[in-house]
Amino acid sequence: MGELLPGMASALAKYRYEVFVKALGWPLPCEEGRELDAFDRPDTVYVLACDRDREIFGCARLLPTNGPYLLGEVFPHLMGESPPPFSADIWELSRFAISQPKGQVLSAEQSWQNTVKLVREVIDVARSKGAFRLIAFSAVGNERLLKRMGVTTRRISAPHLIDNQRIVPFWIDIDDTTTRALCLAA
Repeated sequence: MGELLPGMASALAKYRYEVFVKALGWPLPCEEGRELDAFDRPDTVYVLACDRDREIFGCARLLPTNGPYLLGEVFPHLMGESPPPFSADIWELSRFAISQPKGQVLSAEQSWQNTVKLVREVIDVARSKGAFRLIAFSAVGNERLLKRMGVTTRRISAPHLIDNQRIVPFWIDIDDTTTRALCLAA
């Protein structure tokens, strides 16, 4: 899985299983204890939040849209009338999650700061790879969270009901407004 440090690929698959399969109840086809899919490839870019002991407590997956990606391949119907993007400078953000670091009890403010830091790192990494925009699809609440941070987001189509969740596709612009907002929010 990409250029992760030794042992981190396995730790990431375990973390994603705990978050997406066990905690959120997503019906993903995966082996017990490990969540991986066809989009976890050598060219996939990962952004991880780790504690001092290198335990993962947050993750994000980035893929350029000029190759196979989750929204374009599995969920293109979420785009409504718009075609899924196909561009080296538009990347998909998927498998974004953040939780409490193991053994720590964080205040709401500390949790907010961790979330902002992970989003800022995702934006910085995507920019470093040549992206000027991200495409994502998520529960409506996550879109609102990004707007609260001041991130420039634009909804692509109306929400769709998937597994009893209102899911919406949206753009995230990697622009000065987003960058400034994430610096101020942290």
